Amino acid sequence: VQLQASGGGLVQAGGSLRLSCAASGRDFSTYDMAWFRQAPGKEREFAAGIDWSGGNTYYADSVEGRFTVSRDNAKDTVFLQMNSLKPEDTAVYYCAADSSEVVPFLFSVDEYDYWGQGTEVTVSS
Repeated sequence: VQLQASGGGLVQAGGSLRLSCAASGRDFSTYDMAWFRQAPGKEREFAAGIDWSGGNTYYADSVEGRFTVSRDNAKDTVFLQMNSLKPEDTAVYYCAADSSEVVPFLFSVDEYDYWGQGTEVTVSS
């Protein structure tokens, strides 16, 4: 499967952005999906995730209550709505797919086998 992330940009603190990740290929609806982010000079970290059905979502403590992950399996797309953005949210955001169909939901970079190219989010103070 190929993943194409979009929607990043420059926004002021307190603003909002909506990221999209479009998948091509079969079986998207069976994959758990996640958004990771990587700030300059830091390791890539989990930000938000959603299981294959869309029934369960997961968030890092740092984004809980501000970010919302969702998916549209009919359109093979996963979204990340980011509200109340902070300068510390500045990073390149990557969408990733876990095709293993294992339970429980996975949170580690090493456990995802498909990655998008990343979209840059910059939050100014």
